[in-house]
Amino acid sequence: MTTGTTPRAIVDELFGKQRCRELWTGNFEKALPLSVQEFDLTAILPAVFYMFRFGQRRGKGKFVETFGSHEGTEKEQKRSATIERVAEKLSENSRFQGFAGDIEQAILGDLLLCFCLENKKRALGRKEQIQRVAPTHYMSSWIDLPKKVADLRFAPEMTVAMLANQDGQFVEPNKEEDRTWFAVGRGFEENVLLRAFHQGVTKQGPLGSLTSDRFDERGLVGLDQLLMIGLAQQVGSAPSKLTGGEGAHISNQQPIAEKAGREFSEDIRRFVRSYADIIPRHAFVEMLESCTAVGLTTVVTSVGEVLFDWAHSGAIPKVIDQKPVSLFVDCSNGTDRRLRMLSEQSVEDYLRRIERLPVIFMALRLLDLWTRYDQKIKKMNISSRPHAVEWVNLLGDLLYDRREEAKGILYDLGSKTEELAETLADEYPEVSRMLTNSDAQPNPVWRLAEGLTSLQGRKNVQGKLISLLDSALHIGHLNGIGVKRVTIRQVGPEQTKKRREIRSIILMDSVIDYLVHLHVLKAGNTSGIRSLPLQDFIKKMRERYGLCVDIAPPGMSISNELLQANRSILERRLRDLGLLVGVNDAESMKRLQPRFEAAKEPNNDLE
Repeated sequence: MTTGTTPRAIVDELFGKQRCRELWTGNFEKALPLSVQEFDLTAILPAVFYMFRFGQRRGKGKFVETFGSHEGTEKEQKRSATIERVAEKLSENSRFQGFAGDIEQAILGDLLLCFCLENKKRALGRKEQIQRVAPTHYMSSWIDLPKKVADLRFAPEMTVAMLANQDGQFVEPNKEEDRTWFAVGRGFEENVLLRAFHQGVTKQGPLGSLTSDRFDERGLVGLDQLLMIGLAQQVGSAPSKLTGGEGAHISNQQPIAEKAGREFSEDIRRFVRSYADIIPRHAFVEMLESCTAVGLTTVVTSVGEVLFDWAHSGAIPKVIDQKPVSLFVDCSNGTDRRLRMLSEQSVEDYLRRIERLPVIFMALRLLDLWTRYDQKIKKMNISSRPHAVEWVNLLGDLLYDRREEAKGILYDLGSKTEELAETLADEYPEVSRMLTNSDAQPNPVWRLAEGLTSLQGRKNVQGKLISLLDSALHIGHLNGIGVKRVTIRQVGPEQTKKRREIRSIILMDSVIDYLVHLHVLKAGNTSGIRSLPLQDFIKKMRERYGLCVDIAPPGMSISNELLQANRSILERRLRDLGLLVGVNDAESMKRLQPRFEAAKEPNNDLE
């Protein structure tokens, strides 16, 4: 073997290119249909609009072609599409008369940056590259930002699969007789989410046409929506369907944590149906993004908990037994140092726990790859979509040698483990010893999973997992549920400075607003609101999302004084937001009330 050979090259030579390609990743789609990497939560909804409207994944659009330069490399053309150029181009449109001057175009550019578009790295200014489009209106789906939908790490596809709730391998356009809240490829009126965002737009032409969505000039829309509609009209048409390797099909893979997925879908449906026409649009979008942050965080953490149970027993827990991770919430949003440190400790404990998760993903990929082509198992014809519970349970039976087919698969994986250990002995002796240490770990699947994860770089795979969690938390945003800060401390005799990021769970005002307005709704599909005691609300946050306010998460010790202080801060913030009423200090008299009355006849009722 050549000295200095990369770990991937070694695995590639031993396992073959195809197997190495499937192993050398951090994902396992059948458990969590997301790429384990950072994604932009604010850009999910426009891609979701497109998929619901056309029943396919978004491909190439005309944003850069319309607003960017036609000279230079592709990268230079993308950089040239700035707020300044967009404002200049729009000012030439008759719809935007009066914006011809420099000052007027600067005002138009600021409006675009405020309501519709976002610069790269959220930078301010009118000469930065535009990277994201905001979900201001349905027509945002006509803007192909980010340029590659795969940059959103399959979060829109997973969201559509959970909401559409179909059977089969792919999310398909619904038939006319289908009864569903989130119809795919059926237009606006039959989809709760599209109906909430398509104000002023009508269909004039075939359902599948990329140019059939037109704005009715008589429609009443806000300034922010009008700007987005103008942008889309300037572009001229919706993007074409995705072509190439991944194709336009929307994967119908749902997360292995079925309970969290169902509750996420239910939360979006109930909130949108009840408030889309009631809450002012800008506030509604902020709260809907908070809904997405809470829901996706619960899905991601619940998947981890389900897989920890699987690793221990080889079986996925029943839906009723699935629970989210319990994390302590700093209701002061960092203003109380003691509460902030407790929340940071809670998150740190969780992050240490999920250091094992990449190894579990690797073990699943190994078993999946070696099992997929076994003739006996292939004849069983086990479907892994939309939920892969039966398939993952089968992999657990093989892992723990509970099936006849396990012996051959475990023997083959054991042989590969020994062969890889021998190959790595000179250049990676620590990994080689790990692979052959059957005393510490008798199961070859876990040894091989540990070894391959080490070769990938533990910091690398764990860093990507933390980036995924940060993205789900919408960390650092005004409608997210997490913040992080950087600490620098001196370690060792040489007092070397070490930089570290520390995270905590918080409740921004828009998150509190969303949670209150959601949970005061009557149960099921019944319209109207109910009286909700504060103590029931806090309990619901803990049981449904794992957000602990006045009870310490398992494994943490928190004084009653601090727990009550945290609760009191939440109570004060609820009062300040106009969401809590109470005539005295009795807990039973403290009840939540919404700032906006829910619709009396929610959209798109299914009788």
